[in-house]
Amino acid sequence: MQTHNSDVFDDSYLAPSYNVAPQSFQPVVRLSPETGERELTVMRWGLVPFWSENGKASFSTINAKSETVATSPAFREAWRQRLCLVPADLFYEWQKADEKNKQPFAITVKDDTMFAFAGLWETWKDTATGDKLRTFTILTTDPNELMQAIHNRMPVILHRGDYERWLAPTDPAHLPIDLLKPYPTEEMKAWMVGRAVGNTRNNDPSLIEPVKIDEQLPSLPLFE
Repeated sequence: MQTHNSDVFDDSYLAPSYNVAPQSFQPVVRLSPETGERELTVMRWGLVPFWSENGKASFSTINAKSETVATSPAFREAWRQRLCLVPADLFYEWQKADEKNKQPFAITVKDDTMFAFAGLWETWKDTATGDKLRTFTILTTDPNELMQAIHNRMPVILHRGDYERWLAPTDPAHLPIDLLKPYPTEEMKAWMVGRAVGNTRNNDPSLIEPVKIDEQLPSLPLFE
């Protein structure tokens, strides 16, 4: 298994990415275990539980369902102690058009500012080498009205005023579960993009350019 020293941070991790792939290393914000202050670090997307025998998860852990995060063996310890912010400008989701076709959408907040997903992080240690692998997951919840027309789930997006509370250490009986809710529909927007985004080797600004419905799937209803 390839490991990565996530204590080493350089500007390459801040370069624009228009097509972030699972298992890639991405910037996250957490409270430093040493100082208790906010820090920007890098972790691999796809949480590996600390108890994993081989540094792998037995199922996809790029997302964690809000409804089961407190009881899921893979996420419950991170939920109690290790919350983080995952910065983003937008995200993609695929709308099922028919049995053979899906249409990608780009989704963001209406004012086009950077926002943060609610995340959890974990450290896995290789007992043979002592190497540490830090990973994260993004929490999901029910869709709002905008997302409901595209997909049956959406990532948890936090309001800026809730960042401090999300990161703050707290008693396990008072975790910020009330923040695990859909972001307001009226504060979001979505547009169709080209299917080139489906290949993670494509990574350039053209991926987020809007496309017309007749350029993609002529029979696709838009937000019925």
